[in-house]
Amino acid sequence: MPEGATYFYPNRLARYLLTATADVMGRTGLNLLLDSVNLDHYAIDLPADDLKREFSFESMAAFHIALEDSYGTRGGRGMALRIGRAAFSLGFKHFGVLAGMSHPAFRALPLGERTRLGLDGLAHIFNHFSDQATQIEDAGESFRVIVKPSPMAWGRTSDKPVCHSLAGIIQECMRWSSNGREFAVVEVACQACGADACVFSVNKAPLA
Repeated sequence: MPEGATYFYPNRLARYLLTATADVMGRTGLNLLLDSVNLDHYAIDLPADDLKREFSFESMAAFHIALEDSYGTRGGRGMALRIGRAAFSLGFKHFGVLAGMSHPAFRALPLGERTRLGLDGLAHIFNHFSDQATQIEDAGESFRVIVKPSPMAWGRTSDKPVCHSLAGIIQECMRWSSNGREFAVVEVACQACGADACVFSVNKAPLA
């Protein structure tokens, strides 16, 4: 991460994540987390529903640290996964190129094409509307989702991957684009652990 650099999500993507947090934890739970990391102004008004890049990666990382501090490492991980999945369902799937993928013509495509197009659509949103560069690679029996930099890992040091809400977003993207099937998504490298990028391995075959 470049020293002194500041990166941002657009308000809309931050709004999706905070709305999803309220959906998972309740509005009181969201407000307590926001207050603990000096983001309490969002307890009154969530980030605007616009594309201005104003929600910093520092704030996103602090929010996720507070989630783990409140629920413990394991509990915080589970909460972040649920928040990521809810954020995709409540917002991401209705935004950008993903919005057009509910068309019957897309739903009629073979499973492999649908899931790859879904991941490509998700990457397009991050690449065009945020400072989170996201790349999709075909790795044979799996896809690799490569994120650099990750807002969830920004400025953090950990012995285990920390980008659980991103994993949740990817999981729900795969479920939605496959018409309801579940897929294994594992973060195999994380910037918080010293890796150059955060990398998620996504199995192409759905879980039994």
